[in-house]
Amino acid sequence: MAIIQSRSKRKASGARYTSTLSKRKHMIGRLSSMTKIGETKQKSIRTKGGGQKDRLLSVNIANVMDPKTKKASKVKIKDVLENTANRYYVRRDIITKGTIIETEKGKAKVTSRPGQDGTVNAVLM
Repeated sequence: MAIIQSRSKRKASGARYTSTLSKRKHMIGRLSSMTKIGETKQKSIRTKGGGQKDRLLSVNIANVMDPKTKKASKVKIKDVLENTANRYYVRRDIITKGTIIETEKGKAKVTSRPGQDGTVNAVLM
């Protein structure tokens, strides 16, 4: 079954909207990639307009920026500590934007969107 990104079929009162439009190809969405901690696996997908997105399926290295020294370095990811998107992502080790991860240098907050950018960028806390 396709994921459709369109208006709800119900009004705020619970009544139904009468749609003059059926499902169209441009309304289709995709499932999220759910980037996990593990050996790096990447998948490239075609987007509307012929562009490309690199989806990270799993990753174990992050580009961590130290705000004091203004230096970036590649650091190994140890664990997911906190995730504001969904608290159940923590036990599943899923990384999204805003996730607080434990690295070799300490705690860091993810600033990139791994499911769409293909990298994990983070800032030390």
